[in-house]
Amino acid sequence: VQLQASGGGLVQAGDSLTLSCAASERTFSYYDMGWFRQAPGKEREFVAAITWSGSRRYYADSVKGRFAISRDNAKNTVYLQMHSLKPEDTAVYFCAADRFHSGSTDSPQGYDYWGQGTQVTVSS
Repeated sequence: VQLQASGGGLVQAGDSLTLSCAASERTFSYYDMGWFRQAPGKEREFVAAITWSGSRRYYADSVKGRFAISRDNAKNTVYLQMHSLKPEDTAVYFCAADRFHSGSTDSPQGYDYWGQGTQVTVSS
């Protein structure tokens, strides 16, 4: 499956932004999905994940209460709503699909397919 992330941009601290990740196949609805981010010089880190049915959501402590992950299986799309953005949220954001329900929701190794990334820059 191919994943296309979009919605990044340049915003000010305190602003909101919503990222989208569209999948190329309807099998998307069977995959757990995650968002990761990578800042320059840093490792890729977990942001949020959602199970295939949407029944469970997981968040990194750094974004809990500010970010919300959701999905629309009819549109083959997963979203990441980001509120109260901070300069430290600046990174390239990647969406990823876990085809085999690895259970490793917060590890990049748990995902099988990756989107190309979208840049989010938060100015102070």
